[in-house]
Amino acid sequence: MGLIVPTEVHRVDNGAGWSLELRVYRDRDRLVAGRRPVVMIPGYAMNSYILGYHPGGPSMVAWLVQEGFEVWTANLRGQGGSLPPPRPSRFGLAELALDDLPVVFAHVLAHTATGAHRLDPVGCSLGASLLYAYLAHHPEDHPFGAAVAIGGPFRWETVHPLLRAAFVSARVAGAVPIRGTRRLARAALPLLVRVPRLLSVYMNADGIDLSKAAELVPTVDDPVPWINRQVARWVQQRDLVVRGVDVTDALARVADLRLLVILANADGIVTPEAARSVVPVLGADRVDVFEIGTPERWYAHADLFIGRRAQDEVFVPLATWLAEA
Repeated sequence: MGLIVPTEVHRVDNGAGWSLELRVYRDRDRLVAGRRPVVMIPGYAMNSYILGYHPGGPSMVAWLVQEGFEVWTANLRGQGGSLPPPRPSRFGLAELALDDLPVVFAHVLAHTATGAHRLDPVGCSLGASLLYAYLAHHPEDHPFGAAVAIGGPFRWETVHPLLRAAFVSARVAGAVPIRGTRRLARAALPLLVRVPRLLSVYMNADGIDLSKAAELVPTVDDPVPWINRQVARWVQQRDLVVRGVDVTDALARVADLRLLVILANADGIVTPEAARSVVPVLGADRVDVFEIGTPERWYAHADLFIGRRAQDEVFVPLATWLAEA
């Protein structure tokens, strides 16, 4: 229960002055020979803390470790404990997907205790979109064995009205720097817990133990204005374009990859349609889709990671699929 402690913490130079923070978790007594390392990429305005924390049981990372996997979590530039250069330059989705991710993947393969020559990335929310962008630029030379997208948008087939309103203008979305998000969350969460309807876009308050809401705050990072602008443009155009490459078109050329898509049935951040939109592009024969939740006990975005039943309904199928893949 609570936060799992990493086995090691690694610092990796991304070539742009940032020191990226990678954490590896492994139990050598449980490690199953032959399994590829799992590399987890967190989402928008978040860091990997939420992957190693659960308010009422084993976290996603802890669950995978106890099932015999070596798990790495990666904080890219602007996330968690990654350290900036003295004068950081502007960065966006391209820098995260095409500059940071290759450095992360190379480091993991150079330092894994598994001896594997390939890895299995797990993209969470926007982290999944970064994996799609990476694959669009590396359709045949990627180092993946299998990949997982958890609550990750591919093409914005549908958009929740609140999200559409937030990104109605790319210029406005990227105009104002936002600071102190963690402090704001610390103050706002106890109030929002009293009005669960306000949280319903992001989480089902009935399905999450919010008595420890303050312990969730460390996972919050400040949004990046330039990424806000890019996401707004992406929402408006539906298809993601990264460094001149249309990710939807390019992903169809990806070779030798199986993908698992895990989505929440009532997700207001990444609608089920946006998460499923990758299926016809890669092909239904290469994509497995697990939709979590029922009309009576619905799942929203955060429930996939910290829901009361996440161990049974999310972590078990994730670990089983990775083991079989």
